[in-house]
Amino acid sequence: MSHHEEDKSNDQYYYIVALLAGLFVGFIVDRGAIYIPIGGVLGLLTAALFIKFLVRGRHDV
Repeated sequence: MSHHEEDKSNDQYYYIVALLAGLFVGFIVDRGAIYIPIGGVLGLLTAALFIKFLVRGRHDV
């Protein structure tokens, strides 16, 4: 019988932090309520790019 160890992924933490930071920046811009969700979406896109290009390449280090 073999033991299978799962690789624990912490990606959800990156997405949560990016979403909150994007929402906060959208709130600070103070140009209207539409910028709050736009900031959240841009934060999530930034997190996706960060995970895809920077975090995934670290397993070789």
